[in-house]
Amino acid sequence: MDQQLQIFITVAEKESFSQAAKEHHMTQPAVSQYIRQFEDQFGTRLLERSNKYVRLTKAGEIVFHHGKEILALYGKMQNLCDDLLNQASGTLSIGASYTFGEYVLPRILSNLKRTYPTILPAVTIGNTKTIADLVESHQLDIGIVEGQFEQVKLITEELAEDEMVVVAPPNHPFAKRAMPLKAKELEQEMWIKRETGSGTREAMEQFFERFDIAPKQTMSFSSTQPIKESVEAGLGISLLSTWAIQKEVRNGDLCVLSVEGLPFLRKFSIITSTPFQTKALEVFIDLLRTRAFLRH
Repeated sequence: MDQQLQIFITVAEKESFSQAAKEHHMTQPAVSQYIRQFEDQFGTRLLERSNKYVRLTKAGEIVFHHGKEILALYGKMQNLCDDLLNQASGTLSIGASYTFGEYVLPRILSNLKRTYPTILPAVTIGNTKTIADLVESHQLDIGIVEGQFEQVKLITEELAEDEMVVVAPPNHPFAKRAMPLKAKELEQEMWIKRETGSGTREAMEQFFERFDIAPKQTMSFSSTQPIKESVEAGLGISLLSTWAIQKEVRNGDLCVLSVEGLPFLRKFSIITSTPFQTKALEVFIDLLRTRAFLRH
């Protein structure tokens, strides 16, 4: 059953019997035989195949979705059992929202690898909603995210506070203001935002609500880097984490506007889906906790 499930998932992901055969080091007829036996257990076709394509049926989509969770849980179970006798080692699947994943996590992973060279981190970076979904479905061991999410079954632990500030190009008229700006004065500016589902986007919406701002112009991007470049190019202003803008501010490419009531604070949290942790996950969480209040 385990091998049949693994082969089925590989065929579905590769959309190819021949590619699955190469990955599992077997012949294509052997893969076909495994798939037929697997489908017989469910009493229905899981894959539609022709000379041009291989794709999931409706039943196949159900088996594929839950099969991924089963394999992830099976791997976690094996790691937990191995940990009873061994030191912290093996794969560790980590998810992080963009700000933490791009600007904080790399140094933490460097420290982890120096201390525990046999731990093999695999990192997924996405918006808060995506990471929470992957943790909930056991495809990630841990997530570090900001903002709110709908998955009530997840185990949550507050990790750190992040400061959000308004950034503008150095030649912006407000950059030279001696007195702090009132947030309402920024309403006419072009605001450059992250996509829906992002913790940074959520923080910006909360900022608008708190200061009763209704921006007249907005533009959206799916990651922080193009937002920074757009602000630097003079397209508009944005609300970003101080973690994300250190280099640009230091190099004089961006400036932080002095605004009454800022910085705006948000929380970063650790999320997991089970109280059972491998030693690799335990040492990683301990490392995160020691860095939680490290300021930038």
